[in-house]
Amino acid sequence: MVSGNHVDRCISSQLKIEVYTVAPEMPAMFDGMKLAAVATVLYVIVRCLNLKSPTAPPDLTYQDTTLSHFLLKSCPILTKEYIPPLLWGKSGHLQTALYGKLGRVSSPHPFGLRKYLPMQDGATATFDLFEPLADNQSGEDVTMVICPGIGNHSEKHYIRTFVDHSQKQGYRCAVLNHLGALPNIELTSPRMFTYGCTWEFAAMVGFIKKTYPQTKLIVVGFSLGGNIVCKFLGENRTNQERVLCCVSVCQGYSALRAQETFLQWDQCRRFYNFLMADNMKKIILSHRGVLFGVGSTKMVDADLSRLYTATSLMQIDDNIMRKFHGHNSLKEYYEKESCVHYIHNINVPLLLVNSGDDPLVHNSLLTIPRTLAEKKENVVFALTLHGGHLGFFEGAVLFPQPLTWMDKVIVGYANAICQWEKQKPPCLSQGAHSSETKCQDGKA
Repeated sequence: MVSGNHVDRCISSQLKIEVYTVAPEMPAMFDGMKLAAVATVLYVIVRCLNLKSPTAPPDLTYQDTTLSHFLLKSCPILTKEYIPPLLWGKSGHLQTALYGKLGRVSSPHPFGLRKYLPMQDGATATFDLFEPLADNQSGEDVTMVICPGIGNHSEKHYIRTFVDHSQKQGYRCAVLNHLGALPNIELTSPRMFTYGCTWEFAAMVGFIKKTYPQTKLIVVGFSLGGNIVCKFLGENRTNQERVLCCVSVCQGYSALRAQETFLQWDQCRRFYNFLMADNMKKIILSHRGVLFGVGSTKMVDADLSRLYTATSLMQIDDNIMRKFHGHNSLKEYYEKESCVHYIHNINVPLLLVNSGDDPLVHNSLLTIPRTLAEKKENVVFALTLHGGHLGFFEGAVLFPQPLTWMDKVIVGYANAICQWEKQKPPCLSQGAHSSETKCQDGKA
């Protein structure tokens, strides 16, 4: 006979055995899920932050000339690795976003004087003038004439950082405030800045040349400003007088060719397009009383209605911007305002800088500066792996440095050009930089 107590003990023993055999498997399963989740997150982070991408020197395109060899030797930063912050600096999106929201770290506050220039059509151009804080290493009077990016001005952090660095290197700086961009400056005519209008920049350069008859000019343009300065120099050969060199950073060269790429979702370009269009709408609407008021003959109520519903820069350009200068179509506006049709006329030394991970400038547009550098002796094209759009932050792991690679490159290149002008062989005049040119003493 088997007692009831014995049966209970057997059942209890079996249950305990079952519990003991199942319990250890649950934590193992959960640990596996946690490891899989961590691995997935790490994979996404590595992919999104592009952590596996190497660092490298800029990819340089230039001709084998005496000038190019001198510049690369005198401006070694162009031949050294650009090393962005380790954790996020290899993401073009984060570089661009940080530039857009923060501008720069520990941005200085250079002191300048605001100048007002009346234009023939009743508009009033403004620019800020900053005197040098040290002697230029060349011993000469040199002024940087600077054109900021779309809707930007002298009070933007990246401009202030660059100006402060340039002042300390002995350069006077003149920074154009795009017409309508400053929130506290009212328009005096029914017109604001456009993609390729060089009128205000030309007025600023003219003022500098007249006020400082001994000064030489370094021309600098950022993004849209790069298009404006290259178009300005190429429009008329006289615009290149007293200009030592030109530097353009992160521009797209052809708005017509960029138009299609800006509507694509590749690299979130369509999203950036929407954000920039929204910013442009705010600038235009802040001046709607002047632009769409009684005194305006180029805008109608329908244009204002279309502006409210616009979701891309192209729609704003078609409905508003092209009409300031009487262009009949968006295609005509982009064709005539893009520097791609003028840049080949520039004969002074020209440095064109772009980033390979710039989410705003499609890689197909970079054939323009590369082809130009292959054909013209005065052009150097520098393409970095990283940097985003006007980012180019440097730093060890997480926190970026106040000065960026971009700031250092522009000033370094300017210093090299000033040095070249001071000690170049007398047989090499501006526009004749070929290494095949022989001096009378037999030296190249």
